[in-house]
Amino acid sequence: MTATAAMSEMSAPRLRRNPIRLATSRGLWACAWYLLAYQVVGWALFAVAFTAVTAAFCLGITLAGLPLLIAAAAVIKSCANVERRRLAAVLGAPVTGRYREVSGHGIMARVRVRWRDPATWRDIAYLIGLFIPLVALDLIVLTVWLIFLAGITLPAWYWAPWQSIHGKNLHGYELGVFPNGPHASPAYGLYIDTLPKALLTAAVCLILFLLFNYVLVATARAHAAVARGLLRPPQDPLAEAKEVLRRPGPLASHLQ
Repeated sequence: MTATAAMSEMSAPRLRRNPIRLATSRGLWACAWYLLAYQVVGWALFAVAFTAVTAAFCLGITLAGLPLLIAAAAVIKSCANVERRRLAAVLGAPVTGRYREVSGHGIMARVRVRWRDPATWRDIAYLIGLFIPLVALDLIVLTVWLIFLAGITLPAWYWAPWQSIHGKNLHGYELGVFPNGPHASPAYGLYIDTLPKALLTAAVCLILFLLFNYVLVATARAHAAVARGLLRPPQDPLAEAKEVLRRPGPLASHLQ
């Protein structure tokens, strides 16, 4: 492991054993922001990347469309760089990409290098191929997390919602289905119309929120791991052996 990777692992958010410390840690809220921002940034990058790739391959069959293929590769790279920078919130440091250099001359040489580069296809795999499962997973986890977070504040606003049933105005928050009001059948769930009920529900939501924080952090870390695996340069399997060979041997200090 390189020094940069080691520093990233040290500064990345951790799953603390103490749920109170996790709830008050910067890492939890950084993970929440990472997942929440992806619901906006991810859609924008997906739309831009999908449009660029589709237009390039539809028009790139002609010589006039070759510049569009080069432009599309540049757009894909720019979109991937946005996600690389966002990874700093979870990994502690942004990820850098590595693309092939154009060695030949002419537009055909540039097209071949850009679209034969595995880095370009890894960017497409993340930005387009994995977008739907990642955005769906993040949305589900965020929704549950925000429901628990909102439930903690229930004693402050439980009385505000109201509905009119059979000409009678009823105040309270429904956790379930009450078509005929809270005191008539059929009724399914909990109707929170008193402060004790609101306090009890808030206490339960607090416990669930503290526990679900681990799920949110784990989801953010899993998402970031997928992004890092595709958006960073492939690791050299012999990197550690080469690093050992570059270091001075045990007899170097005695021979000097």
